Amino acid sequence: MPNWVLETKALTRKYKQQTAVDALNIHVPKGCIYGLLGRNGAGKTTTLRMIMGLVKPTAGDIEVFGQNIQENAEQIYPRVGSIIETPGFYENLTAPENLAILARLRGIHRRDAISYALSRVGLDHEPEKLVAQYSLGMKQRLGIAAAIMHEPELLILDEPTNGLDPIGIQEMRNFLLDLCEEKQVTIIISSHILSEIEQVADLIGVIHKGKLLEEITIGELRKRNRRYLEFQVSNQKKAVVLLEQQFQINDYEVHEQGKIRIYSHFGEEGKLNRALIENNIEVSKITMSEDRLEDYFVKLIGGRAND
Repeated sequence: MPNWVLETKALTRKYKQQTAVDALNIHVPKGCIYGLLGRNGAGKTTTLRMIMGLVKPTAGDIEVFGQNIQENAEQIYPRVGSIIETPGFYENLTAPENLAILARLRGIHRRDAISYALSRVGLDHEPEKLVAQYSLGMKQRLGIAAAIMHEPELLILDEPTNGLDPIGIQEMRNFLLDLCEEKQVTIIISSHILSEIEQVADLIGVIHKGKLLEEITIGELRKRNRRYLEFQVSNQKKAVVLLEQQFQINDYEVHEQGKIRIYSHFGEEGKLNRALIENNIEVSKITMSEDRLEDYFVKLIGGRAND
């Protein structure tokens, strides 16, 4: 049986007649970055709020580190860090002062916990600056610092790049990848932007109108949506030998109905077609797939990817 860091079982949340999260089953393995992907209003934030105990589920179960979270909250939550929606801080205090309050509340005894957290998110250069003078992006970074100060084993982040400029987004991306690789922290990130999730996630769950549509590794997703040339031929075996020997094509797949998908040699379909015909291999159809991951996302959920 897989050892999930986090697993939900038929997790459901209803608000009167509206079902925000509908029998959700997600599975997050240890040491990975899991992207919870969906349009705004899909149920991502409600799901994360239930995991963090901020919203009570209508039905279903949540297990973290193999334990039911409602029955073992006191043992589980000290091992979890999170930032759900916009973090709130005392604006008349500095970042170190805000984190010092949180450290006392959480019982964090590591002396360098505050400096460690601020340095990891790039906020250690202006320790005297009041939070009131922070930009939205800086406040978002401070929220991340608060979430990692106690070195959690599981980190839950709701739209963590909100308010960050392109450089800040890149820094956040590198930080999360390092945290996962170096510290073996399991990370769950929600986002409505596929391109953002694609660059960091190992595994994604696509949620739409409260339902989980698919759970898939990013590697399998890329493989499924790779660009390819497809030839429909009269003799697959003979065509494959020709393509391998004459054009050194090795990255291909053989499919039903005489179809061969070639994942290279783009722009050379005319040359390939001519060689096949000259060797008495009839070519009845040539197509090119140029689907991107965003195209896949749109097909899966409908509408525009970044709505």
